[in-house]
Amino acid sequence: MIHIAVDIGASSGRLVVGDIKNEKLEIKEIHRFANGFIKKDGMCFWDIEHLLNEILKGLEQAKNLGCEVCTLGIDTWATDYVLVDENGNRFQEVISYRDKRTEETIEKVAAHLPQKIIYEKTGIQFLSFNTLYQLYEETPENLSKTKFIMTVPDYLGFCLTGIPVTEITNASATQLLNIHTGDFDEDLLVLLGISRNQFPPLTYPGRNLGHLLHERFPSFDLPITKIITVASHDTASAIAGSPGQGNNWAYVSSGTWSLIGVENEHPVITDLTRENNYTNEWGAFGTYRFLKNIMGMWIIQEVRKHLPQDFNFEQLVIEARKEKNGEQFVDFNEDRFLNPENMIEEIQQYCRETNQKVPQTAGELANCIFTSLAVIYAASIEQVEEMNGREIEEIYIVGGGAQNDLINELTAQVSGKTVYAGPFEATAIGNLLIQLIAEKEVKDLQAGRQLIRHSFNIKKYRPVNQKDTALLKKFKEIASRREILKGMS
Repeated sequence: MIHIAVDIGASSGRLVVGDIKNEKLEIKEIHRFANGFIKKDGMCFWDIEHLLNEILKGLEQAKNLGCEVCTLGIDTWATDYVLVDENGNRFQEVISYRDKRTEETIEKVAAHLPQKIIYEKTGIQFLSFNTLYQLYEETPENLSKTKFIMTVPDYLGFCLTGIPVTEITNASATQLLNIHTGDFDEDLLVLLGISRNQFPPLTYPGRNLGHLLHERFPSFDLPITKIITVASHDTASAIAGSPGQGNNWAYVSSGTWSLIGVENEHPVITDLTRENNYTNEWGAFGTYRFLKNIMGMWIIQEVRKHLPQDFNFEQLVIEARKEKNGEQFVDFNEDRFLNPENMIEEIQQYCRETNQKVPQTAGELANCIFTSLAVIYAASIEQVEEMNGREIEEIYIVGGGAQNDLINELTAQVSGKTVYAGPFEATAIGNLLIQLIAEKEVKDLQAGRQLIRHSFNIKKYRPVNQKDTALLKKFKEIASRREILKGMS
């Protein structure tokens, strides 16, 4: 049986075919397409019909390559949603999490329900674009005519099969699921003016959703396709596709965002985890993703757009290596870096505010970004160790950002941990792995990770001599200085 992962990120999407041959998982990208939000009338939207059309084009390509029968799973980013009416039709644009409408909404919601209570209910970190805050800003008129509120991957699956569900790994990131009851929290729904039946039934990774309805897409020549609900939150799939073993490893899922944390059997909800804004999102097969969101490769992507010379990412690493590490540090956890008009100017202004050398050249900017990210990774791992009460020995960096040797080297050096980089396509691999488990071609998640270690090249980085505490100490001083300045403003 051929399996196909649909993996859609904020800047691009792909269809990846996977199959086990000679006891190895072999994958091949068969279709790639661009993605990105559109600015219209002062707001940011996703072109959801474009995404659906590209999935169909990719499936048609699979059939052209000889695939007559397949399974398919869809993962995308989280928090954004689609409003569907009584007739099963989407009736408004899909607003992007980078839209500015929720910049001050956390405070609005907290006026009705304190953050401490929300965190105790959900275990989810506070991000201004969480679905909770997006829905708070929806008009009552829109919500009143909504039959189903669906996450993006669930909506795409609904378009293909006609079957509405709410997959739990994506649903947990809405900050609306009660982590104790396992369902949507009634107090939060009342706050939003939403009823429970406006969310389709919950489902879990590895469940059969249904077959693609060919009659809906008569202009496409498509294979017979069974849709499987995978871990539809792309980070959940990436973690499933991480090759860690034992209990003393952490992950960094490095793409547009960097997601740093550990895989747990139980949520960790304390005052300390709330104060440090760590989340307990639901993962595949009964796990919890204890992690923190920070800005990732989005930063360098945005900087690259504004550079006068066109550098590719490999060239930017080369330029960054020419500079001295630690000339400046930027705390990319701040909301100001979510979607600024000009990322270069925002970084430079931060450095002025904190009395640091202002980066000017492509190499200086790239070094600033890569060094800062590596140090943030190391600082986050320290927090993860403290809050989970266990020492981390290995860090697995997966996703496209794992190809950045400089960040990998710096992360090993600053954290003092052994770093493993790869696989780069961990999200698609995790998506495929869940399909393989669902189809009983792989026994379980542990066996799947062993298959990954056997199938893909994973690069190893060790810290040179000993842990570099100087860079971490300097970063903490800068971040602390910035907090003081914010408190004075």
